Amino acid sequence: MEPVILTTDRLVLSAPTLTDVEAIEHACQDPEIPKWTTVPSPYTRKDAEDFVDLVGRSWATKTETVWGIRHADVLVGMIGLHDIAEHHAGGHAELGFWVAEQARGKGYIVEAAAAVVDWGFAELGLARIRWQAVAGNIPSARTARALGFRYEGLQRQALTSQRGRDDGWLAGLLATDDRAPVAWPVL
Repeated sequence: MEPVILTTDRLVLSAPTLTDVEAIEHACQDPEIPKWTTVPSPYTRKDAEDFVDLVGRSWATKTETVWGIRHADVLVGMIGLHDIAEHHAGGHAELGFWVAEQARGKGYIVEAAAAVVDWGFAELGLARIRWQAVAGNIPSARTARALGFRYEGLQRQALTSQRGRDDGWLAGLLATDDRAPVAWPVL
């Protein structure tokens, strides 16, 4: 599949390219990104180059669809549908994202994620999108809740990264769900 460009009121979402390597490398120096994601730390230029290459191959194989989030032509984050699996009863995927430090608190991720979720349900025919995060990642949980995800529980020692194993929060959104936020016991 060829990469798709999505637009919202304030944002353009497009696959990252080699011209984004420096911005990706810079953003991933922020300790909050590797703290809550699987991004390597320390993060090097080679990591950014490898990531851009991986994204290109993932689009081609339809295993992941990853976009750079741009506001006023500045890369402010990354978002994607990961582990895309097709099924005759509708596929599923996992929503993942990070936002650069200077762009936090502006609603960019909720805006971008709403477009990505809509696209995944409409264009990929997904039946379910999963969200998971290291337990304690309140900003990510607030984003998922704002999108209408339903909290489904705590996964003990389920998430792995270079840190080792972490407990993880899990939530899901079905194509048929009302997108209105609901109460989460962890928020």
